[in-house]
Amino acid sequence: MTQGWFSDLEAHEASVYSQSGEDGTLARLFDLIRLSNRFFVEFGAKDGKYLSNTANFRLHQGWTGLLMDGDPESSDDSAHHLLADKTAPRVREEIVTRENINQLLARYRVPKNFDLLSIDIDGNDYWVWKALEGYVPRVVLIEYNIFFQLHERKTIPYDPAHVWDESAFHGASLAALRDLGKQKGYELVYTDSYAPNAFFVLESELPRQWNPVPEERAARWGEFVERPDPQQRAWLEV
Repeated sequence: MTQGWFSDLEAHEASVYSQSGEDGTLARLFDLIRLSNRFFVEFGAKDGKYLSNTANFRLHQGWTGLLMDGDPESSDDSAHHLLADKTAPRVREEIVTRENINQLLARYRVPKNFDLLSIDIDGNDYWVWKALEGYVPRVVLIEYNIFFQLHERKTIPYDPAHVWDESAFHGASLAALRDLGKQKGYELVYTDSYAPNAFFVLESELPRQWNPVPEERAARWGEFVERPDPQQRAWLEV
């Protein structure tokens, strides 16, 4: 069952708006586990279209949801964002932290149970997912840091003011996210072929005969090697 799912999701990789094959993979994944309420939450969402993991669902498949991004140029307060593209969604200008994630979802009336959570903030991804309480997405799509060996469970130390400086010092290793997912009741079911994204599904949504994806199968990026940080910042083992 595991091998069949993994191969099937890979065969459906395709991009409409997403960076790599996430659009096709997610569509196929929801064919397999079925949809509930067609609601998503995505942060950072940029302008809600460019490299978005949810734009295809919103524009072509009748989904609704919450888009957030910390860049004011991406938010709906930006005049060019509203005027240049009449299909542009409403992107809320919010810096998502572990302190405010649950309050933000409550403020924007996110359902307690929804179909998809997409996390790509190039920094505190691990800590924000860990802090999520009272909200249960059926699928979580989260970016991981490729510069680690398969067994290494590391993340950046939590810093609510962290801004990615385009170095390798961001996010968390795949093993760290996989362990966190298990703690929260999720199984890793897939990783992109050409982008560092991991797909997690609630255990309750998986077939009974599901077997965990072997780490060597899930890790797509060959030999992971931790890159030295120019600022000599230390990783945190979790």
